[in-house]
Amino acid sequence: MAAPLHIGPLEIATPVVLAPMAGVTNASFRRLCRLYGERALPEALRPQQEGPVTTVAGGLAAPAGLYVTEMVTTRALVERNAKTLAMVRTDPAERVRSIQLYGVDPATVAAAVRILVTEDLADHIDLNFGCPVPKVTRKGGGAALPWKRDLLEAIMCAAVQASESAVAVTGRQRAVPVTVKMRLGIDDDHETFLDAARLAADAGIAALTLHARTARQHYAGKARWEQIARLKEATSLPVLGNGDIWSGDDAVAMLETTGCDGVVVGRGCQGRPWLFADIVAAMHGRAERTRPDLDAVIAVIKEHGRLLAAELGEDRGVRDLRKHIGWYLKGYPVGGAARAELMRVSSLTELDAALARMRERLPAQVPFPGAAAEGPRGRAGSPRRPHLPDGWLDSPYLGPADRALLAEAELDVSGG
Repeated sequence: MAAPLHIGPLEIATPVVLAPMAGVTNASFRRLCRLYGERALPEALRPQQEGPVTTVAGGLAAPAGLYVTEMVTTRALVERNAKTLAMVRTDPAERVRSIQLYGVDPATVAAAVRILVTEDLADHIDLNFGCPVPKVTRKGGGAALPWKRDLLEAIMCAAVQASESAVAVTGRQRAVPVTVKMRLGIDDDHETFLDAARLAADAGIAALTLHARTARQHYAGKARWEQIARLKEATSLPVLGNGDIWSGDDAVAMLETTGCDGVVVGRGCQGRPWLFADIVAAMHGRAERTRPDLDAVIAVIKEHGRLLAAELGEDRGVRDLRKHIGWYLKGYPVGGAARAELMRVSSLTELDAALARMRERLPAQVPFPGAAAEGPRGRAGSPRRPHLPDGWLDSPYLGPADRALLAEAELDVSGG
């Protein structure tokens, strides 16, 4: 049985985290994942009401883990971009409001943190230093940023200090811990994670998540879990491992083989919010696993569509659902024509009708297809040379040309 994880005032009874994914981890998907996780909790841990749950010590309970927002760009938050403000207004039913920020300027990051804390929008803030997307790294952001140790240190210190001062000024009941998500480094010759961990500890960061791939790897190949073990041995901070968690058994294996304190799940739950039920069950020592037949998957697709329509409006919500359809139906023998029709729906009525037509062409029983429905989702790609600013690797400290580029690096993209 996995030990509870404590991050500041947060008590995470099941140490699993839904990773931020742009266009995926909006409030609707977070809710689906959390509810699956909570249904698999032992009865004694299962909350009896929606919303925040206070611990005996006055902290916040996250009985089935943390469920983090899509990544929010600090500049857009500070400029009060309407779309960004909507992203940080979380579901009132959530246990802990976890928001991930992406930024490259210490002052802007600090200002964004102050907004989240003073306006009571977050209980936990995560900083993303793991994005491998070329349009970000070529400007020195994302996974490229930790190479510049002075900038990394300045951003982490600014975020922690802003959170602490805002809590003090507003008289908030609890601290708002700041955590970090990062990669191994830019490539095998330019590792950054151990130096970053030392700087994080000095800055007051509350926990670290390590995606055990380099920026060069993107999502290709195997995550190098042995490096998570290296990080755990090198720091006193709580360490969460990320990479290649496709099942509840994978989550337990990562805990056991690396000694890490928790796991972070990204692509493995796309089209499989029930993965959190499997992970919660596995972490509490139970053998049951969720193996949905096609009818159960159809019911989840409909529920997801209705949640998105309520969150985003019907037209936008149903269009947003389309990206999930292929993930949900992975491995099920529904046929290409049905998939294509579902990718064209634009209303809940059309969604229900297309699902009904798909279902009526199939046998009475369409069982869970096993391994074909599990494992990686989408394209992992292949390793590629990281796109970096000219001369970026010449020094681990910022130069004048580097500073000019960083103003362009704050783009609304996913990564980690």
